[in-house]
Amino acid sequence: MTSSVIVAGAGMIPFTKPGASEPYPQMVAKAVRAALADAGVEYASVQQAYAGYVYGDSTAGQRGLYEVGMTGIPVVNVNNNCSTGSTALYLARQAVASGMADCVLAFGFEQMMPGALGSVFNDRPSPFERFDALAAELTDVELPLALRYFGGAGLAHMQEFGTKVETFAKIRAKASRHAANNPLALFRNVVTEAEVMAAPMLWPGVMTRLMACPPTCGAAAAILVSEAFAKKHGLDATVRIRAQAMTTDTPDSFATRDMRDVVGFGMTRSAARQVYEAAGVGPEDIGVVELHDCFAHNELISYEALGLCPIGGAEKFVVDGDNTYGGKVVTNPSGGLLSKGHPLGATGLAQCTELVGQLRGRAGARQVDGARLALQHNLGLGGACVVTLYERV
Repeated sequence: MTSSVIVAGAGMIPFTKPGASEPYPQMVAKAVRAALADAGVEYASVQQAYAGYVYGDSTAGQRGLYEVGMTGIPVVNVNNNCSTGSTALYLARQAVASGMADCVLAFGFEQMMPGALGSVFNDRPSPFERFDALAAELTDVELPLALRYFGGAGLAHMQEFGTKVETFAKIRAKASRHAANNPLALFRNVVTEAEVMAAPMLWPGVMTRLMACPPTCGAAAAILVSEAFAKKHGLDATVRIRAQAMTTDTPDSFATRDMRDVVGFGMTRSAARQVYEAAGVGPEDIGVVELHDCFAHNELISYEALGLCPIGGAEKFVVDGDNTYGGKVVTNPSGGLLSKGHPLGATGLAQCTELVGQLRGRAGARQVDGARLALQHNLGLGGACVVTLYERV
């Protein structure tokens, strides 16, 4: 696959709390139309579509897309847990890079219920059986699975490197400062480190409620095109996908008996290394990152997995302010999952939308000066990790 892939357009709708959103077909239609308008193409030009969602019936992607048009194109529904949106993006990029199509739509959405994530199909084996069993051995708390997994990963970092729980609070406070400048974010109120620490304690000494992202509804979309298509139609070819990798679990996810690997540290490190190698760049070349901060704890361990700082250096990275404006690399200028929200199927494409805006210089008060390379990290337990490198050309 040697064809360059252009992100001609991207768009999303404001994220909302469960119960406050429109039904998913309306959310999808608005996000897709926003991406089409941003690209300057008509829906009739789209040759394939990849729809990402986690909680929904089969062919819900078609149901949403039919609000935009019914042109008979292939529509593929994708479910890869929290990395669903970027998995749709990954498939769309492959379709263009391989020459199978010149104009492809990737979109993601979620109409979520309030409360912690849970299983829907309880009459069959869970995809998380092995994860649950190991988490039960390595942790001794009774919490919803996501809190147990990611809190346990943060605790492992604390135990090995002496990381303070206040460091996770600093990450959450940083997210709120970034989101204050994002009109599409769910939470735009700024919270201080002290306020994060004063929130109800979910896991004593490890996690407060504000360190976890909220269940969210929303939709986002992107239009990917070939260079030839962009040139023929006079489209904005400023942003291209320089490299992309998708990984899944290896035996080490369980064999190391480390909660960090259980939640995808190894998948992330492998995907990032593949991307850097393919692009011929290093983490020091990246100016802006949207990473998967479903919990402040995962943001911290992801700094190390992505190579943004040395192993064991994440706390210093945070304390020194190297994760925000004026530091080494601006992480989650959108506010991330912690403040922008996390509608599972839409998250990867919302990250794409933010980074395309950054590389085009259209991020307003969130703009990262001089950004030329932007990195996206989207993680789904069970598992799948997608890392994407965007370049301004």
